[in-house]
Amino acid sequence: MSRHPSTGSAIDKARVAASFSRCAASYDSVAQLQRDIGQQLIDQLPAEAPARLLDLGSGTGYFGELLRQRYPQSPLLSLDIAAGMLAYAREQRPLANAHWVCGDAEQLPLADDSIELVFSSLAIQWCQHPEQLFAELARVLMPGGRALLATLGPETLTELRQAWAAVDDYVHVNRFIGADALQQALPAGLCVERFEEQRRVLCYPQLRQLTHELKHLGAHNMNAGQPTGLTGRQRVLALKQAYEQFRDENDLLPATYQVYYLILRKEY
Repeated sequence: MSRHPSTGSAIDKARVAASFSRCAASYDSVAQLQRDIGQQLIDQLPAEAPARLLDLGSGTGYFGELLRQRYPQSPLLSLDIAAGMLAYAREQRPLANAHWVCGDAEQLPLADDSIELVFSSLAIQWCQHPEQLFAELARVLMPGGRALLATLGPETLTELRQAWAAVDDYVHVNRFIGADALQQALPAGLCVERFEEQRRVLCYPQLRQLTHELKHLGAHNMNAGQPTGLTGRQRVLALKQAYEQFRDENDLLPATYQVYYLILRKEY
């Protein structure tokens, strides 16, 4: 499998799809951060209704409902790599004038120049090849069309990564692509209208609450070639001890998320 371009670590997309499919029913219960990030992206949507709208990495359909409210007449295409997520969304959040498609953001099953607006919140970090992702976005966007994207940077969950590094040499925490690599991957004709970086810090009384949340989001370790069995009890205890170094003045354990917001425009 190809290596991750900036970190040397590969993401297993089959595991991504299977994990999110399994967690479709539990995802919304632990996704407050995801809703907050996506809402900030929703707030940046243009006022004018697009001719056709793509919710890329549509998940449980939470933002599909908000997109439908914002643009009630625009045809909406909800695309996700996880078939289980799509099935959940169709059942729990049926929408008028909408279609659900199982597909990969790096190989979009869509026609050239067919989408005027792409909305994608916390999905493209699972793509291994940003050049291919952005080439596909440039291909399917109409001239003048825009893509509004929220994704995670490489300093996401840095505390958890550092704590695991004190335990063993395996890759336990997903590694995401940095801002420079993302922007360098843009093809000619797809320009950055806006780029913003934020740090969001969630705090937990105990480490198990963070790991429980990651598990039920389906967002735990997706790196290829890593052990899939349960982590040994001694390693879990060592991890908890190592994470204690980050406990703050409020007696809480922080978990940092590095969030990128991008607005891209297809010039021609």
